[in-house]
Amino acid sequence: MSELGKTETQPSTARLDAAQPTAEATAMAAALDEVFAFANRSDAPGMVVGVAQRGRIIYRRGFGLANVALGVANTPATLMRIGSTSKHFTCLAALLLAEEGRLDVDAAARTYLPELPQRTVDPTLRQLMTHTSGYRCHVDLSSLSDGLAVQPRGAGLATMVRQSESNFEPGESQLYCNGGYHLLSLAIERASGMRFEQFMQERIFGPLGMVDTASVPCDFRIHRGLATLHVPQPAELGGGWRLGVFPSEEILGEGAMVATVDDMLRWLAHLRGPKTVGSAESWRQMLSTATLNNGLQSVYSLGLMQHLYRGVKVIHHAGAVVGGSCQMLTVPDHELDIVLMANGLEASMPSLANKVVDAVLGDAALAAAEARVAGARFQPMLGACYRDPGSGMVVGFAETPEGQLGLSLFNRPPVALRDEGDLLRIGFEDLAAGPFVVETSALATEGAPPAHLRFSEAGCASQLELIAGTPPGVEEAAPALVGRYHAADLGVDACLTLETEAGRRCLKLQTFGSIATPTVELLPLSSDVFALQGDLSPGAKARGVLCLVRESDGRITGFHVNSLRSRHVLFRRLAEA
Repeated sequence: MSELGKTETQPSTARLDAAQPTAEATAMAAALDEVFAFANRSDAPGMVVGVAQRGRIIYRRGFGLANVALGVANTPATLMRIGSTSKHFTCLAALLLAEEGRLDVDAAARTYLPELPQRTVDPTLRQLMTHTSGYRCHVDLSSLSDGLAVQPRGAGLATMVRQSESNFEPGESQLYCNGGYHLLSLAIERASGMRFEQFMQERIFGPLGMVDTASVPCDFRIHRGLATLHVPQPAELGGGWRLGVFPSEEILGEGAMVATVDDMLRWLAHLRGPKTVGSAESWRQMLSTATLNNGLQSVYSLGLMQHLYRGVKVIHHAGAVVGGSCQMLTVPDHELDIVLMANGLEASMPSLANKVVDAVLGDAALAAAEARVAGARFQPMLGACYRDPGSGMVVGFAETPEGQLGLSLFNRPPVALRDEGDLLRIGFEDLAAGPFVVETSALATEGAPPAHLRFSEAGCASQLELIAGTPPGVEEAAPALVGRYHAADLGVDACLTLETEAGRRCLKLQTFGSIATPTVELLPLSSDVFALQGDLSPGAKARGVLCLVRESDGRITGFHVNSLRSRHVLFRRLAEA
């Protein structure tokens, strides 16, 4: 493994040196040791941390184990998967081809991938980069059809080609979409005439001296020095860990990179400073945030988030894989670069990166932390659930573990709402979707929750209806639902059954994928709306809602499954034999 500053191919513009041990440096190291003290153990997976300021390393440590089975410790030289932090590298790869006239990022994606279904307005490659294409996500869809069963090469494109519907028209909204980046990677392969992994190595990693970095398309592939991914196993199953394997043998620009903190710090120094790879125009585009058709200015540019944190501008992108996570963040005005990579540690990497910013810059350089709303302030809203029959949006209010008012979207865990006076908000940077906004005046502080709620997603306003009354029991709901269904966009059949499990009656939805047959439970929220609940596989909870499709006479002809990243996936009822 290379040591930072010792690699001959390292560009001088991205040089990083170790800080001299002064009293101030020692105090800073002690403060950061305190931030990461919880991870400092020898019996569990952990993380690797790298922090540099003004081109000098101020903190560089490994915590926990790279491999629990073998008792191998994490060190700064340990390779880790960085997941979706890979995305802006993919965007730069596309722009390098654009500089040479071999690819047009403003051309329709179908220019390079003609097998994609034609839409009223075909999304462009740039819209793939900014998550504004409207495409559904193949990873999300395959989890619905096959759980976390590993998809073979070619399955991602086949899933995207199969879609007859989309989440929205291009530019109308913004939803994080790994599928868009998978398509972008395939366009890069076709325009360059070489494998994606080879192009990244020859045109980006090599020239920048990122000697330990690579694009690795599958977790089954053995890669020297790479930490093992760990998924915590529930106590009822004996505790401990399972191996983490991402459900694809063809991970591309959506999240295939492995790297060391040294290489990533070198990259951040390049991102902020003089450029060795990419023209000034390419980097202008890299850092230009998207504007939606309705005029809303996003915080997302080309694979990078940009916004204020406690009054200072931050540029960052997180990553998550099965059994690992990452956060890469820079504070340009303070030349502060932070890289955190974990291989099963149960902690939020973005939150930890923010704590590093707090510790390094201090309160004197930072504004007050953003206010959150106490759940007790809107007590009547807790437990209330709303839906939009047209869009399929289902939201609920619940208290977070910290006692804050949280918004739950499509049966996901609640996310704390930011207090902006007249508005409460979840930003795109919080959930990689939205922003989601509700008006403070519309929420009840006493009495009953209102019958309707003004709600906005990505600048598009709608009025949600309260799901009122007591939901039916499963015995009551089952007779009209039990039967066989087919989802053409997933390429699967499914069945709804009423079963007895652990002494109780429950509704189960089972899909018959090409690889696996995952089953989830349906919990009634109303006579027409059901929450999906249960494990698709260890560590992968079902998150979504099922909304019935009825004819004018009340007959159920099918249902839609809606999740944060895939909307209106239709299951049509099949005639009984």
